[in-house]
Amino acid sequence: MRVVVAHFRRQLGAALLLNTAICGVEASAGAASHSLSLLVDGIHNCSDELALACLYAAFFLPGYLGRHSQRLANGLNSLGLIALSGVMIWQGAERLFHPAPVFALIPICTGLVAAVANYGVARLLRGPATENACARLAYLHNRADVLVSLAPVLAGAGVALSGRAQFDAVVALAAAVWLAATTAHEVRTSMDDLLWPEQITCGHFP
Repeated sequence: MRVVVAHFRRQLGAALLLNTAICGVEASAGAASHSLSLLVDGIHNCSDELALACLYAAFFLPGYLGRHSQRLANGLNSLGLIALSGVMIWQGAERLFHPAPVFALIPICTGLVAAVANYGVARLLRGPATENACARLAYLHNRADVLVSLAPVLAGAGVALSGRAQFDAVVALAAAVWLAATTAHEVRTSMDDLLWPEQITCGHFP
């Protein structure tokens, strides 16, 4: 059993490092290309960072502390993501009226790399997901992120084909609204879990 847990820890650690790399690449590429859609996706991936870090730490903690760290991570992650989505919605609306030039090739290439990297994170989480419910949620989330990371690719292609930078702002605005709405829905549906944490279990923690 200890060998299996140690193996899962290595997989979670590798997933955390790969996700960190995705965040760094998308943030720097988004700033360099003036692509809001890339920055929104970078924020989305950064929101996974706290959850993955706490999930990794939970495998070193006793059962109750492990579950408690996951609940805390989920709550802080959701609130932070809603706040950042609000900022991106405001920025996207502003860019519609005051567009900035977008270097279309950068979001296209970076979005493709991020999609592949998110698939890699999901593959790394697939093993731990078989033994832990929180790890399974992270696995399913990152698997869905493969498609979400293609939004900057769509934005970059739209800018390249139309020659209009507003296309990037439209995609970023739509992605930020979707992110805020889905996160708010998750918060509402999990309110009982936040109020009555003793009823929650994330599965086995050593």
